[in-house]
Amino acid sequence: MHGWGRGDDSLNDELVEAQIEAEQAFVDRVYLQLEESARNAQQLAREGQNRGKLGHEGGLVERDAMVYQAARRIAQLDAAHEGLVFGRLDLQHSVDREPRYIGRIGLRDEHRDSLLIDWRAPAAAVFYQATAADPRRVVRRRVLRSSGPRVVGVEDELLDSEALAELEADGVELPIVGEGALMAQLSRARDRTMHSIVATIQAEQDRAIRAPSRGVTSISGGPGTGKTVVALHRAAYLLYTDRRRYESGGVLVVGPSGVFMRYIERVLPSLGETAVALRSLGEVVDGLRATRHDEPAIADIKGSARMATLLRRAARLQAPGSPESFRIFWRDDVLLLDRGRLGRIRRQLMSQGRRNRQLPRVAGALIDALWSQVRGERGRDRGREAFEDDLLGNDEFLDFVLAWWPPLDAPTVLGWLRDPDLLAQVSDGLLGHEEQRLLTKSWGTGTDLSVEDVPLIDELRYALGDVPTRTEDERDLDETSLLTGGVDVQELMTASDREFAPSGRAWAPPMYRLEDDPFAHVLVDEAQDLTPMQWRMVGRRGKTASWTIVGDPAQSSWPDPAEAAEARATALENKERHDFHLSTNYRNSAEIYEYAAAYAERVGLDADLPTAVRSTGVMPREITGVSDLEAATRQAVLEVAGEVSGTVGIVVPVARRSEANAWLASWPELAADAPGARSAIDSSVAPSGEDRVVVLTGLDTKGLEFDGIVVVRPEEIEAESVTGRATLYVVLTRATQLLTTVS
Repeated sequence: MHGWGRGDDSLNDELVEAQIEAEQAFVDRVYLQLEESARNAQQLAREGQNRGKLGHEGGLVERDAMVYQAARRIAQLDAAHEGLVFGRLDLQHSVDREPRYIGRIGLRDEHRDSLLIDWRAPAAAVFYQATAADPRRVVRRRVLRSSGPRVVGVEDELLDSEALAELEADGVELPIVGEGALMAQLSRARDRTMHSIVATIQAEQDRAIRAPSRGVTSISGGPGTGKTVVALHRAAYLLYTDRRRYESGGVLVVGPSGVFMRYIERVLPSLGETAVALRSLGEVVDGLRATRHDEPAIADIKGSARMATLLRRAARLQAPGSPESFRIFWRDDVLLLDRGRLGRIRRQLMSQGRRNRQLPRVAGALIDALWSQVRGERGRDRGREAFEDDLLGNDEFLDFVLAWWPPLDAPTVLGWLRDPDLLAQVSDGLLGHEEQRLLTKSWGTGTDLSVEDVPLIDELRYALGDVPTRTEDERDLDETSLLTGGVDVQELMTASDREFAPSGRAWAPPMYRLEDDPFAHVLVDEAQDLTPMQWRMVGRRGKTASWTIVGDPAQSSWPDPAEAAEARATALENKERHDFHLSTNYRNSAEIYEYAAAYAERVGLDADLPTAVRSTGVMPREITGVSDLEAATRQAVLEVAGEVSGTVGIVVPVARRSEANAWLASWPELAADAPGARSAIDSSVAPSGEDRVVVLTGLDTKGLEFDGIVVVRPEEIEAESVTGRATLYVVLTRATQLLTTVS
């Protein structure tokens, strides 16, 4: 009998328990093998350490290789413990009727036979691709729900009833139990992190995950379609299929904010992958971390492609306060480098490459210009070599070289633009007076870098170039000598620190070598929000990479889509495209998404409207005519928090964030020490994982999801920027169960 269907009131609890018990026996066997594999990896690490004691170089090389491989395997095994076995396939006409089990990693038994198939392996693809219309020899697909190593439930899907009848005729019983793994997953409460969907990947998602590795894979779709988690599973799939390439070259995952990156940070480790760099847009450049955003009008200027031209001009400027002439008496001649001659030398050096890269040529170019003025017989008789030696030993000349062409870093040059006159000089024809005023206002405060400043720093790094470093042979030379055609860079840097660095700030070398930037794969989430300058920054990290691009144009917070599209096309350099569109909304209840979709249509957004597959019967609630905003918000939050068991987001306009955080901290029912409640957090601080109720702005909610959302003053969120309507649309699609607006 296979009539144990979903929703059948006669569902036999004893049958379900028997199925769970049978699966538990197999899962126990897998965990025993996992422990054995961990012991083997630890033994490999010990053997590697012993190789290092052999006393020769070969032993050290073997030690490093063995310890590295052991450490990687141990990390993979540790990460796989939660939900290790999640799938089972029963196939028609399979050899000796053995089921095929799918898990987070692959394991073999003591005989080297396959015990558990890695979800990324070709043999596991059918788990996601089989449908009732095309079962691909799958009779029954089963999802195991676990808590740690304990099986707590099974969910079955019958894909081929005719094949099942044939099996039953042969005496094989395959009972069908459960309520559906996907719907069970969608209904569960949210916490503060995104989880793997490895057990419930749908067919259209699986096609995107297993797309060809080369070129650009673009994943689009409306809210709630699982774009982000599909892209992360794709990163894990690529690491599995070509580990040498992607692990050695590195995988970079770029997201909109630190809050978002902390939300997704557990997904890849839970799939056994740790060789991935997760960075928000304020952390893409090594050595920098920015969390503060500029106000929208300033952010729009800094993000514009015009800034690239402005910054290239700034990188070519003569350093403020540097000398404009040099005069020296040598033998019978007075030698002069005036402003005009120095300008010609500057232009000549700049034409040969980036500014810092010309440091080894500066002294030689100046000596050439001075030697051309030597006319006296005594000077000519001594010759060019003696002239060069005399100048290179002259402190006055060395001080001039260091002051006229100092090694520069990007923050220093960006700091020059605090001067309104200098900013006006490099902005000529690019920015209007009001735009210049806004930039001066932004940089004149002396505060830390904003997220929008980070691409500008990166642009300047490339415009300036790295300071050359000396070879081992050059380090053996006299460190005080300045050679023809080259300089002692260490001496230049030391002197520049002494003579040129701003007060209280030592000169620092570039944050990392420019030639070390590219990754093997770059994944960009919420790609519709990247500014042209951010596309330039991210594009430098992926010149030779394959890409995964995730986004929804209707959710864009950038006001000039055409400009961003041009910058994106430049970053991707005409790579081969593979486009995938996700059409099913798994996040929102149908009631919530219909409300959000109606808003999008009402305000004229060209929104991609996916189909919501889950209904709760609860319509969004609107609270209007509020006289006491705090009291109304408090009541709304308490009601939502009382009806859902997971996370609750309070979304406010940027100008009200501090005010709302103060409200939440003062509400006794939601104070940190109240049972079942958690304190508020500022969006720039990492959530602890225990925060149930949080305050966020509209942009902070990008990519996140909550059981319940309370939107405070939606009309103010809409009016915050020229893309405020798109931002509010995003906010309205963050809730899975309950949505309340207070206006």
